[in-house]
This record gives sequence, structure tokens and C-alpha cells, in this order.
Amino acid sequence: MTLKNAVEGKDYIIRQIKTADEELNAFLFSLGCYSGEAITVISHKKSGCVVSIKESRYNIDHQLAEAIVV
Repeated sequence: MTLKNAVEGKDYIIRQIKTADEELNAFLFSLGCYSGEAITVISHKKSGCVVSIKESRYNIDHQLAEAIVV
């Protein structure tokens, strides 16, 4: 399942980041978003979703949410 389909308020463990873009991988890693890390979807928005990673909140778009497998 990807973050786009995740239930709001439930904790998940990131299983995989599905992207071939090394710059995007580096950006996600800098946010603390990598395999084995806990992530929570705070809310789904029209433009994407709000997630919590390591006590920080980020707004990510649908394309990025589809690349994060939980």
C-alpha cells in the first residue's frame, strides 16, 4: 500500500521508496523518510497529504505519496 491509500492517524513503517530519481531519494532521506522509519498520515488534502515523520510534519503531493510504500 502507498501513503496515498493510507488511513489517517495510523502509524506505518516505510517499506520502500519507489523512485529512480536520486535527487528525490536524497531529499526524502534528509526529511527522515527512508525504509524502516515510522510515518503517520495526519490528513489527506486535495493537493496531497500531510504526514508526520520523526515529530515533524510535511505536506507532500500525490505523486510523492504514491512513491512511498508502507
